[in-house]
Amino acid sequence: MSRKYFGTDGVRGRVGQAPITPELVMKLGWAAGKVLADNAESTGKVVIGKDTRVSGYLLESALEAGLSAAGVDVSLIGPMPTPGIAYLTRTARAQAGIVISASHNPYYDNGIKFFAPDGFKLPDETERNIEAMMDQPLHTQEAARLGKAVRYPDAAGRYIEFCKSTFPNRLNLNGIKIALDCANGAAYHVAPPVFTELGAEVTAMATEPDGFNINAECGSTAPQALVDLVGESGADVGIALDGDGDRLIMVDEKGRLVDGDQILYVIAGARHNGEPYQGGVVGTLMTNLGLEKALQQAGIPFERSDVGDRYVMAAMKQRGWRLGGESSGHIICLEQSTTGDGIVAALLVLKVMLESGKSLSELASGMRVYPQKMINVKTGAGFDFTRSGAISEAVRDAEAALGDKGRVLLRASGTEPLIRVMIEGEDEPLVNSLCENLADVVRAEASGA
Repeated sequence: MSRKYFGTDGVRGRVGQAPITPELVMKLGWAAGKVLADNAESTGKVVIGKDTRVSGYLLESALEAGLSAAGVDVSLIGPMPTPGIAYLTRTARAQAGIVISASHNPYYDNGIKFFAPDGFKLPDETERNIEAMMDQPLHTQEAARLGKAVRYPDAAGRYIEFCKSTFPNRLNLNGIKIALDCANGAAYHVAPPVFTELGAEVTAMATEPDGFNINAECGSTAPQALVDLVGESGADVGIALDGDGDRLIMVDEKGRLVDGDQILYVIAGARHNGEPYQGGVVGTLMTNLGLEKALQQAGIPFERSDVGDRYVMAAMKQRGWRLGGESSGHIICLEQSTTGDGIVAALLVLKVMLESGKSLSELASGMRVYPQKMINVKTGAGFDFTRSGAISEAVRDAEAALGDKGRVLLRASGTEPLIRVMIEGEDEPLVNSLCENLADVVRAEASGA
C-alpha cells in the first residue's frame, strides 16, 4: 500500500496546506485513536507534546478533538523535545505518544509523528492502518464514551531528571564552561537546567521562543551564532540543538564545528577502548568517509543505511547494535534512549571528555573529515538516472579517478525532482572537479529525457 500521508518521519508539510490543515489533523487524531483503541484492552491514553511553533496550539487542539471523538483520553505535555515525549510515553504506560513538530524546519512548517508504547516509532503496519482509517467517515463516540483531556504533571521536571540519570553519578560538570544554543525550540526550558544542575557554568542563547523564531539563525542548522558565543564566553564546548531537541551539533574550544559523524566517532571510540562495547555503528549513505575509515582502523564495524533516522534504527535493530546516527547530528544511543536525543548525546561526549582528560578538539582530531561536495540537479518528474548509460559511465570514470581514496554517490530526492550528486575524497580540488563534471552529465541527460 502506497503512503498518502506518512513520510519517513510522520506527516509533515506547510501549515494550512494539506495534510497540515485543521480538518486533516483532526481526522488523523480520530483515525489514530480508532486504530489504537482497537488494539488495546481499554481506551487508555495518548500523550501529546509539541515544539514552540505558533501553529502548535492549533494542531494540538485538532488532535485533541479527534482523539476525544474516538473515545481516547489525552494527556497534554506542552513544549517538550521529541525524545522527552518518547520517554514520557514509555513511563506513562500510554498507548502512544504524539509529537507536533517539524524539527529543524522553519516556523511555517509543522508535522505530526507518533511513538509506540515502548518509546520507538510506530511500526509501519500501524501507520498503514491509520492511513486506511483516514479514508473512513468520522463517527463520534456517544457522549458517555468521549475521551477526556488533562495536563501531564511536571513533564519538564521528569525529563530533566531522566537526562541527568544518563550521566554517571561519579562525575560532575564542575568547572566546565558550556555555550548552549536551544534554537528557540522545544528544549529552551529543559536543556539549561540539565547542564547547570550537573555543575556546568552555562551561557545560553535562543531560549526565548515567540512562536516564529524557532531555528531562525540559531540551532544546529545555523551554528555560526554558537561559534561566536563560544569565542566570546571562553567556553570549553558549545552545544547546539535543533527545534525539537533530537539533533546535536557541537563546537570545540577552538571554535570549530563538530558534526554528527565526529560525535559518533568520539562516543564509539571511547566505548571501544574502555567499556563493554556491543557491535558496531550505523551511519547513512551521507556519512563522511572519514568516519568509516577511522572506525575501520579502530576495529569497529560500520554499516550504512538509507538517509533518515527510521532507516538507521532499522539497521541497528537488524544488527543488534546500540549506536548510530547521521551527519546532521541525529545520534541514537539505544542504551540511553529509544530515539535521537541531543541532550543525552551531548552528555555522552562530555563524559568522554572528563574521563579522558582531553578537550573536544583533541577527541575529534582522531577522525579525518574528508572533503565532500554535493550538487543538486533539478530533473523532470520521473527521471531515472539509473537507466542512463552516459551517467553510469561518468560514475565509473569518477570512481576510477578517486581509487580507494574517495567515493561517489548519486541519490534521488524523496521529496523533490532532484538528483543529489555527491563526491568525497582526500583531494579537495579533485573532488570539486569530479562533482562538477558528473553533475553536468546528469544535467544534460535529464534535459534530454
